[in-house]
This record gives sequence, structure tokens and C-alpha cells, in this order.
Amino acid sequence: KATLAIVACAAMCATLGANIYNPAIQQIQDELHATSQDISLSLSVFIIVQGTTPLIWSAISEVKGRKLVYLASIALFSAACVVGGLSKQIGLLIGMRILQASGASAVLSIGAATLADIFEPRERGTMMGIYYAAPLLGPSLGPLLGGALTQVWSWRATFYFLAAFGVPLWISFALFKDTFREERSLSYQSALRRLALRQLEKTSRQGTSGQQTPMVGHEHEKRPSPLNNVVDIELAAAKVAQSQTSADVRLSLMDVNPFPPLWKILKRKNNLAILFPSGLLFAFAYSISYTCSKTLFVAPYHYNALKVGLVLLSFGIGSMAGSILGGRWSDRMLVRMKAANGGKSYPEMRLESTKLCMFLLPPSVIAYAWMAQKHVHIAGLVVALFFSGFASIWIYASTLAYIVDANNGRSSTAVATNSFFRGTAGFIAAEVAVPLQTAIGDGGLYTVWAGLCVLLDLMILLVIWRGEGWRRAAEAKERR
Repeated sequence: KATLAIVACAAMCATLGANIYNPAIQQIQDELHATSQDISLSLSVFIIVQGTTPLIWSAISEVKGRKLVYLASIALFSAACVVGGLSKQIGLLIGMRILQASGASAVLSIGAATLADIFEPRERGTMMGIYYAAPLLGPSLGPLLGGALTQVWSWRATFYFLAAFGVPLWISFALFKDTFREERSLSYQSALRRLALRQLEKTSRQGTSGQQTPMVGHEHEKRPSPLNNVVDIELAAAKVAQSQTSADVRLSLMDVNPFPPLWKILKRKNNLAILFPSGLLFAFAYSISYTCSKTLFVAPYHYNALKVGLVLLSFGIGSMAGSILGGRWSDRMLVRMKAANGGKSYPEMRLESTKLCMFLLPPSVIAYAWMAQKHVHIAGLVVALFFSGFASIWIYASTLAYIVDANNGRSSTAVATNSFFRGTAGFIAAEVAVPLQTAIGDGGLYTVWAGLCVLLDLMILLVIWRGEGWRRAAEAKERR
């Protein structure tokens, strides 16, 4: 439980870092003489970097363990916050936002992998729900904290607050017992095997280097080499690998190259079919929190940053409730279906729990769309935001647990790939949400989003129907 609490709090670095910055934007623009394009870049680059760098962090964690990555990433995050707070040029600030996002992103990928290390599938959904509930507070608490810090001190205080937030986290991870299991990591076993093969090749070269060149006219007789037979190579490498420990493994470019494990995740149809809905859910959450602020800043509401944060808190509370209850319900459904299936389970069973909120999400989004368009009383928006957050994260909690369960041995890479899809989708949402809101209004924008929610529901249903067959076929192909 202590590990869960530490990892969940650390995951807040990413969402707080992204949102605490927003109320200070005008002050930053005035003080650093930045253009609106500079500010837009500082926002969007944070999201795309946060989505892509977990692929590298996860590759390292699958070979050298989780603790090293936690310590390095939190240190990078805190250092970038300090330098960002001292920045006097917008270019340096954007650079520090990139490093900030890089450091904060690690926990989003390997945090779920850490929970997969220590919790069994029957309780994994509940733990994933609790883990993801903490960072969901970021989009709601971020604007509140950012607005208060900026108003009392200055925009620099937001960066110093994040740096101070990272210090106790770093100390906690310094005392943290690594949960990494070498025997479960396919990437670690692959690195170990490559090391063993290199040792065998070196031994083979040393053993044959003293051979004399045969005389002309005599038949060349080859001495048997341990590397002449493929089966011998495999057996010898396995024996050598068994004698190695994690201290013997040295990182190489091959070991930290994220693309081979990424490709193995993307080759599976069931993974692709669930990663797209996951990305859409994140893009929706980012879009609605971003555009809602613009809606509430203008007539007839004229809310300040603090009041906007309080309204968006309803979306955050709904999301937290959906994450915790949705994760718990997915575990209950998994246990129930396993019992009905003669004690045998498979990952796709977990997705059955998403059906409960599939029918709630599109109507909630439509309700928000037209209440925002018609500027109804704020109570209507608060209710619509709550149920939109509740339904979207209820579904997401189960899809995240499924991504971990369906990629045994590659959980960190799978979650990092999920972060990549989320980051890319969030980046696109950041770029197109406001122009679309300006062109077709909240009603048109979120009617489109309601249609996309129907599409993601259908894709999840497709995985429930065909996912098991796709996954087993991919696993059999990989074994061959």
C-alpha cells in the first residue's frame, strides 16, 4: 500500500506540471515579452514530450529496474522546475518545460508497471483505479494552485512549488525497495541472452585463434565450435544467462532502443484496437478542461481563474470516482467471469466492466455540449462535467488494466505505448480544440466528441468480441 501511495503521488507531477502553469500564462507573456505562438508552443510541447519520452524510460526500467528511473526522472523534473522559475527568456522556459515533461512522464509509464510487479490480476484493476485517481486531481487542483500562487507571489512561484513537491518524492524513492522482477521482464531476459551470446562468441574466437592454417593440398578439417549449431548456441546461452545477475547487464543502445519493444506491442491487433480508445479518452479530458476555461472566462459567466478551477473540480471529482469505482468493478467482473468459466480467466474478461458506462458517456458529452452552447446555469455544467469525467475514466481504468494484463512481460512498454497514444492525441486536441470551438461553438465541438465517444465504445466492444483470438494468435506467432 505504501508503494501505491508513493507512486500515485509521484504521478501527480505530470498533471500538476501541465495545469498549474495555465493561470500564469498572461503574466509570463507580459514579463518575458513572449508571443502567443511562444505560449502555445510551451503548452503543446509539454504534452507531446510527456507522451513520447516514457518509451525511453520504460526501456531502461525493463533492464535496470524501476528505482533508478524514478530517482533520475524526479531529479530531472525538480531541477528543470528550479531553472524554469529562474528563466528570463521564453526560449529557456520552453526548454525547461521540455525537461519538466520528460522527468514527470516516467511515473505515468512505469508506475502502472510497478503495480503490475506487486499485484496479481484479480486485484490489479482496483489498484490501477486508485493509482490513476491521484493524477486526475491535477487538472482540477492545478489551476487553483496556479491561480493562488500567481496572485500572491508571481508565476515563478508555480515552478518553485513543483520543485519543492519533487523533493520528498525523491527521498521516498531513495528509500523505495525496487519491485522489478527480472524473471518477468522479456526485455531483461533478452538483454541477458545477448550478453551471454557475446561471451560465447568471445570464448569461441579465443579458442580458435591459435589454430594453424592447414597446408595446401590437405583437406581442411574444422574443429567443432560451440557456435556452429543453433541449438548448441541456445543451450549454452541459457546456461551462461542463468549465472548472470542484473549487475552483470550493461546497457547498450540495443537495450534502451524503445522501437523493437514498441513494434511488438503495435503488431498486436488487440493492442491497437484498445490504444486508440485510450488516446481518445485522454484527448477528450484535455479538450474539455481547456475549452471549458475559455467558455467560463467570457460572458455571461465572467469567471476568474479561481472560480474556473472550482467548476473544473467537478470534472476531477467525477474522474476520481470513476477511476476508483471503475477499477474495483473491473476486478469484480473478472472474478465473477473467471468463476463462471471454470476458474480460467483471460484479459479480455476485464473489459466487460466498461459496458456499464458506455451508455452514459455520449449522452453526458451531448448534455455538456448544448448547455455550454446555450449558457445555462452553472449547476447544469457542473453536473454534466461530473458525469462526463466519471464515465470516461470508468472506461479508461479498465482499458489501462487490460493493457497491462494483455502484455505480460512487457507491461512497462505497453503502458509507455499507451502514454505515447495519449500524448499524441492530447497534442492534437490542444492544437484543434480552440479553433473548432471558435468555428462551430461548444455545441458543435462536443457533438463531434459524442460521436467519437460512440466510436471508442465500438472499438472496445470489438476487442471484447475478437481480442482474445487476436492476442492468442500473436502470442503463438511470437513463440514460433
